Amino acid sequence: MKFLMISSFLPSVLNFRGKLLEAIHAQGYEIHIMAPEFASFPEEQQKLQALGYHLHEIPMQRTGTNPLSDLKLLKHLYQKIRQIQPDYVLSYTIKPVIYGTLASWLVKVPHRFALITGLGYAFQNVEAGKRSLFQKLVHGLYAQALKRSDKVFFQNPDDLKLFQDMHLLDASKPTVVVNGSGVNVQDFDVLPLPQNDVGTVKASFLLIARLLGDKGVREYAESARIIKAQYPESEFHLVGWIDDNPSAISKAELDEWIADDRLKYWGKLSDVRPAIAESSVYVLPSYREGTPRTVLEAMAMGRAIITTDAPGCRETVSHGVNGYLVGVKSVDDLVQCMQYFIEDPKLIEYMGQRSREIALNKYDVHQVNKHMLAEMGIH
Repeated sequence: MKFLMISSFLPSVLNFRGKLLEAIHAQGYEIHIMAPEFASFPEEQQKLQALGYHLHEIPMQRTGTNPLSDLKLLKHLYQKIRQIQPDYVLSYTIKPVIYGTLASWLVKVPHRFALITGLGYAFQNVEAGKRSLFQKLVHGLYAQALKRSDKVFFQNPDDLKLFQDMHLLDASKPTVVVNGSGVNVQDFDVLPLPQNDVGTVKASFLLIARLLGDKGVREYAESARIIKAQYPESEFHLVGWIDDNPSAISKAELDEWIADDRLKYWGKLSDVRPAIAESSVYVLPSYREGTPRTVLEAMAMGRAIITTDAPGCRETVSHGVNGYLVGVKSVDDLVQCMQYFIEDPKLIEYMGQRSREIALNKYDVHQVNKHMLAEMGIH
């Protein structure tokens, strides 16, 4: 039996789906992976091949909207899938879900699944009723692809509701909400919280994200400016990189934040644990997520959380228990919650312990994968 995963970004296969593929491989399935731009990720390519997986490069532009390129991609996927003859296909992110599912249907793959891991640029402002021509096109393609999938997985109930409200899903289409991609709690040990000179917990905040406007990076930077003016000993850490995305922040903005000493910038990390270890509170002011993996990793390491009361984010925090939920785009809310932690460091310890408990009970990757395997009929 053959299992094919289609992705738009090779590193995410290892980082977000590695344990899922491991579990499927353990059931005796031959694993095939399709993704673009192998030359950019030699290390990930090597690791996946060392696991005995078959890799197939595809001509996909992750962020491009050229119809001719996308038609070429569909044709290539069709030919490759026909050659592989998989029994199961799981696609995630926009282009793999759309073109991977359509190609799998054309090839008549017996079991076709789509995983919606977040909505991104193609769904910005749609709830306000504003849709660009590009968005209407993407949504129409989504509807056609999902019609041809056997089951659609979502990482939070809000995304599922939005797809239903927008009629991108037939009412009869089987859907499942899973607890994100999960986190391998064994890899994220609880480490001591950083201390200040007088032996109390240091107010050290951290954001890990692609440096996009809709991740709330600007709100985080502005909160850092305000807080540091009042509490100069507080620290603000930032991990991430500038993406070729329409909502990316500029290098000039980032340079300004570093120059005025409001942020300690780590760059892009392949292992985020050292940065989490240096922090006491994890902050993600994102406008919308599937389920944010960085939050789960920080929770597994026993960190209190500040995140937005937004789809995908709100599921990770029980307000006042393991952290705080703030309004989307609200710098005032962020500043207020940061002050709570600075004024009462005991909150950091208490909420960090609750975070670890929630990570163990709700987001353990093995539980999440067991749920997905059962829903795909892989036992």
